[in-house]
This record gives sequence, structure tokens and C-alpha cells, in this order.
Amino acid sequence: MSEPGLYAVSDLHVSYPENRAITEALRPETPDDWLIVAGDIAEQVVDIRRTLAQLADRWATVVWAPGNHELWTVRDDAVQLRGEERYQHLVSVARELGVHTPEDPYPRWNDAVVVAPLFVGYDYSWRVPGVTTKEESLRLAEEAGVVCTDEFLLHPDPHPGRDAWCRARAAYTEARLAEIPPGLPIVPANHYPLVREPTAILWAQEFAQWCGTDLTADWHRRFNVAVMVYGHLHIPRTTWHDGVRFEEVSLGYPREWRHRGTAPSPVRRILPAA
Repeated sequence: MSEPGLYAVSDLHVSYPENRAITEALRPETPDDWLIVAGDIAEQVVDIRRTLAQLADRWATVVWAPGNHELWTVRDDAVQLRGEERYQHLVSVARELGVHTPEDPYPRWNDAVVVAPLFVGYDYSWRVPGVTTKEESLRLAEEAGVVCTDEFLLHPDPHPGRDAWCRARAAYTEARLAEIPPGLPIVPANHYPLVREPTAILWAQEFAQWCGTDLTADWHRRFNVAVMVYGHLHIPRTTWHDGVRFEEVSLGYPREWRHRGTAPSPVRRILPAA
């Protein structure tokens, strides 16, 4: 049997039958493996609950950070909560299942590494290159036909906007990370990357404004980050930024993962490093 490890996955999008089948087939390699789920499980609470329950039944510990899709309020969801109330409801669902959330004490994997699920969001600071205002960047994205569905389904209530919610979450999260003893390595898991550089590969640069915030740009240097885990971009890969390993761990939509093979294995080993 292999050594117990810390694994991660994101963007399971189980509303697609093909993705649901892949997710239902996921299994740990050892009974002591941990799993990070970095957002975008599904849009409806019933699917989110079912998937987290399945994963929590299999892995020794499951750590969840929300993506934008979990926060959507879609018409056919039995739970019509919006914004902060929806997020807190999802936190309560995860806690009922024994899943760690961004509102809980950060667990320690192997008694040595802090696994920190984050919920920060975005504030439109990753604008179209050369553009100085949010309004102009959004206008150019609309002209290009690149508008994130968040603009219609992700409600920031009671905050005045998604950017204001992001600023509040960034301040809260930064303070929590600062409380971690400096000698402990950290694996932060956020739906979005902490730095903008991974978005340079996107075919539509207009979409980057829905992918993160400048407020987190130095966190991987200021804090003792061992590996940064994220998803959202649907481009699973390893990159390095200022000597820190970043792991994009998404499955993505069927039309995307089919280009990478017919039998995707989306769970990626984070620690120990291969």
C-alpha cells in the first residue's frame, strides 16, 4: 500500500452525467488519504450535499472551499438563498457531514501541514490589459461576448457587489492566515489562483476579471505556503510562482476533459510530492 497522502480535485460539475459517474468512481489510495475539494461541485444544494457525503464516506478527511457555481442561485434549486446566506447554508451542510470549511479551524495534515480552505472571490482587479476601470473592462468583455454567468446568478447580498464581498473575505482570510505559526507549512486551497499569472493561458483574456484578485498576489510569499491549490480555469497543470508550486486541480466540463483523454483521473496528489 502506498504512503497516505493529501490529494485535491475541483470543478467536478456533477450536474453532467459523465462527471457524476467519474466522481462516484473516485476512491482514495489508502484509508488515511485526505481530499481537498476546491469548489464547483454543482449548482444545486442537493447535488453538493450528496457529493460531499460520498467523498466524506471514502476519504479520511475532506476539506472544501466553495467555487462560484455553489454560490449561484438557480431557478430550479429548492434552496433559493442568496449571497452570504447561501454560503453560510453550504457551510452548515458541509459541517453536518464532517467536512472542513473556510469557517472552521484549519486542520493539520500529518500533524505538520496546515490545510487552509479559503473563500476569497474576485474583485474585477484582473481587468482587460491596459484598462483602468472595472466598468470599462466589463464593457469590453460584453462586446467580446465573454460575460461570466456570475453576473446573473451569483448574488452578493448583503454586500453592495461581488467586489465588496471579495474585499471583506480577503481581509478576514488574511487575518486568519496571519495567525498560523510561521514555522508551519501551509497548503491554501482556493477556487481561484492567488496570482494572476495562471490566467495568461486563457483564450479569452476578458474572462480573467472573474478569476481572482490582486489582494492575494503576495500571500504565497508572505505566508509559509508549501503548495497552492486552485481550480476554476479548467486547465489542470503545475506552475511555479516565486518558487512556490501551484496546482490547478479541476476536472472541468466533459467537452474539455475529453480532449485530455477518455478516462480522466482528476484527483491530483499534492503531498508528499512525487
